[in-house]
Amino acid sequence: MTSIYRFAIPFAFLILFFTVEPAVGTARKLTALVQQQPLVLKYHNGALLKGKITVNLIWYGQFTPIQRSIIVDFIQSLNSPQAPLPSASSWWKTIDMYKGGSSTLVVGKQILHEDYTLGKSLKNSHLVALANKVNQLDAINIVLTAKDVAVDGFCMSRCGTHGSKPVGNGKARAAYVWVGNSETQCPGQCAWPFHQPIYGPQTPPLVAPNGDVGVDGMIINLATLLAGTVTNPFNNGYFQGPATAPLEAVSACTGVFGSGAYPGDPGRVLVDKSTGASYNANGANGRKYLLPAMWDPQTSACKTLV
Repeated sequence: MTSIYRFAIPFAFLILFFTVEPAVGTARKLTALVQQQPLVLKYHNGALLKGKITVNLIWYGQFTPIQRSIIVDFIQSLNSPQAPLPSASSWWKTIDMYKGGSSTLVVGKQILHEDYTLGKSLKNSHLVALANKVNQLDAINIVLTAKDVAVDGFCMSRCGTHGSKPVGNGKARAAYVWVGNSETQCPGQCAWPFHQPIYGPQTPPLVAPNGDVGVDGMIINLATLLAGTVTNPFNNGYFQGPATAPLEAVSACTGVFGSGAYPGDPGRVLVDKSTGASYNANGANGRKYLLPAMWDPQTSACKTLV
């Protein structure tokens, strides 16, 4: 059974997909304004991903070494408290306020599929097959598809998904995430605010902090999905609304990057004086990132870094 559900973001719909078997998914699509509902994410007494979590990366298609390093550095930044504030690790620390304690993400295996072994047009079953390249509990397998790879629903209704898959012969399940590079297919949908939106107010796009609209857009979606995976991995954690249409830790705050955000404007963010790039989080190896707001259980509000 597959359900589609929507909730408000500034100037946009965010459309999320949930499939009980085998996947839960989230995505962004910019379409129209809807009225926001009161923001209360209820805890449904299910398991959350806590402690040390290995993150395995499955790269499908052609990614440059620089593109891969941007994403690897982002994951490492979530556990890099030495970065100056505001930092990606301080953004991730909000997760500690959810029941169960803290989560530390550690980069594990990286698998390259540069030869497009499954073709350049993938279905959901292909994503699960790629995620199955590593069978490991206490891990999140992340499938990343290159800019020339089409995926069912990509750009039309979603920018990425998260879900879970069986591991071994028992009832244990492992989490996975898929995110696509939208640079050539739909940057106005999946890489906003680094590209003019297809719909809504046509405000000038921000300059991508790592100089790559597609990959910097992937960071926003990956951040959203990682937070949703950790706090609602099996559809019985933190979310608002019915189980088939949950709003999760970051997806409930989509479109908000800084204080003062309003429809068509991501809010007040920082600007690098040397490059003109917009960001709100410092990361590992001198990286800068633009991260979406996250729901804070202590205040029941979307929390921004700046």
